[in-house]
Amino acid sequence: MGEQESNNSESGGGGGGVDDMVEAPAKENGCAADPRLQAISDAIRVVPHFPKPGIMFNDITPLLLRPSVFKDAVDMFVERYRGMGIAAVAGIEARGFIFGPAIALAIGAKFIPLRKPKKLPGEVISETYILEYGTDCLEMHVGATEPGERVVVVDDLVATGGTLSAAIKLLGRAGADVVECACLIGLPKYKNFYKLNGIPVYILMESRK
Repeated sequence: MGEQESNNSESGGGGGGVDDMVEAPAKENGCAADPRLQAISDAIRVVPHFPKPGIMFNDITPLLLRPSVFKDAVDMFVERYRGMGIAAVAGIEARGFIFGPAIALAIGAKFIPLRKPKKLPGEVISETYILEYGTDCLEMHVGATEPGERVVVVDDLVATGGTLSAAIKLLGRAGADVVECACLIGLPKYKNFYKLNGIPVYILMESRK
């Protein structure tokens, strides 16, 4: 889904979830030195005042136009989660669908799309969450995950954490064991492994301004 950063606060398009956030002990995150990170950072374009005034939008589309850099970003996630017994990667609509399937295929896991309301046919379960100016909702097919399956949640960017928190709750209600949330970009506070609803958030790089 991709929350974005506001000039006026740490809030972006996602909203909510801040009260559930507790700082975890520092661990090695994607912000640690890796020669691939500079090219990834350089490939992300900052668009001021989009989609509304005050938002500094971190645009990943230039990265997608550079196959080697795109591959490096995916590979860094794959290197982290390979061998961890991950059964499923859950991607948040829409930009979580860009990275999630590639990661899932590489580690031999299934991909679970977490979608906006009325986008999935058949029986679904849903989780509503609070935005800055209203509410939104994520939905998942009933039976997409089995109780006890180890799951990683993927999105492109985390700001307030509201969307990721909703994804964690949704998967938890289905009995999944959410191991971690993984995002390409995060606000600086995430570099030392904050937790959302008790789940660590792993980012490759801090959001650019």
